[in-house]
Amino acid sequence: MFVTAAYAQSTTTEGAEAHDAAAAGEVHTETGVAHEGEHGSGVFPPFDSSHFASQLLWLAITFGLFYLLMSKVIIPRIGGILETRHDRIAQDLDEASRLKGEADAAIAAYEQELSDARAKGHSIADTAREAAKNKASADRVAVEADLAKKIAAAETRIADIKAKALSDVGAIAEETATAVVTQLIGGTVTKAEISAAVKASAGN
Repeated sequence: MFVTAAYAQSTTTEGAEAHDAAAAGEVHTETGVAHEGEHGSGVFPPFDSSHFASQLLWLAITFGLFYLLMSKVIIPRIGGILETRHDRIAQDLDEASRLKGEADAAIAAYEQELSDARAKGHSIADTAREAAKNKASADRVAVEADLAKKIAAAETRIADIKAKALSDVGAIAEETATAVVTQLIGGTVTKAEISAAVKASAGN
């Protein structure tokens, strides 16, 4: 009976000590004080092999979330932006090609108009030169005709003046001859005789 009592007392004492140790462990855990075994290990927690499983799990979850984010949000947005830029660049290239075509057409039209203007200018110059030449020829003909008329009139007038002068000379010669004969001979001579003598000397 004494042995039984002693065993019971020993068991009670070990249970109390275990309870006290557990209570002390809980106190140490709640206050954040590490056990002597853990405190003495010196391993960095991320490098602790006992945490690898949870780290790999969180890595897989994070990678999956990042992949979903990239595939559902970021990549479609980037693709849309690239497609928009591609379309805009294509539109700009088309617009530049259209403007280049319009510029080439405008340059060709300008060169054609310039060529037509030059040809028209040459034609106008040739026409003006020909008209001036024809006018000069017509003016020359008119001037020559006027000069011919004036020369003919002058010649007619000169002939009249000459004839009048010759008639006056004949009258003067007859008067002179009459006076000379009268002075030399002392007689009278008829006008018909004087006139015949003057004409005879003029014919000689």
